Amino acid sequence: MDNAIYIGLSRQMLLRREMDIIANNIANVDTTGFKVESLLHKTTPAPPAMTQGGPRPIKFVSADGVARNFGQGALTKTGGELDMAIEGQGFFQVQTPNGPRFTRDGRFTTDTNGRLVTQAGYPVADESGGEIVIDPEKGQVSIGADGSMSQGAERVGKVGMFKFANAGALEKAGDNLYRNASNLQPEPAADVAKLRQGHLEGSNVKPVLEITRMVEVSRAYESTARMMDSQGDLTRRAVDRLGKLQ
Repeated sequence: MDNAIYIGLSRQMLLRREMDIIANNIANVDTTGFKVESLLHKTTPAPPAMTQGGPRPIKFVSADGVARNFGQGALTKTGGELDMAIEGQGFFQVQTPNGPRFTRDGRFTTDTNGRLVTQAGYPVADESGGEIVIDPEKGQVSIGADGSMSQGAERVGKVGMFKFANAGALEKAGDNLYRNASNLQPEPAADVAKLRQGHLEGSNVKPVLEITRMVEVSRAYESTARMMDSQGDLTRRAVDRLGKLQ
């Protein structure tokens, strides 16, 4: 196969992966706390398929990971007593069967034992990593900007807000959660985060930008396909002419 076609195929594979990420962004435009993603690119040198002339080695394009924009999403007032949003940097920590996970999704509720949990039933951690228990008989829950929770005059806990020196330490773990994929330890985020009770953070996806990116990727894919078709036609004509000369 011609080197140009190999390079074109690598480009098309990358564009398909990029289209998948864009489609996922658009699908999560209404997901609480979702963070927009984009594909990183790199060039990879490789031996040419054909060694007759041309650059050596040739360079293919490939994916180099996924970048995630942890910028603030818009805060929407819901009035829900246990709805919470972090204004600024930081994450909530939740305990799962696979270990601690982090999220910006503050749609919390209580389970049958009164524990503060996520929609999936995972306990929400306090500032020291423990569970928070709420007694519905003690009245309305009030939550301060630092995460302190009280019922009447009684303090019942403090919602933990954590940050990382490098947010790139986090990778997706499903259910709108992230896991710590590094040796970095989470730190208290009290200096860079405020908790807003009765609010939820929306996705930071900008639909118009994502649709524009989708159109650009689609056009690039079609352009690459035309280039590969033209290269294939040139190769076939060259083979036909060489065959007639023999």
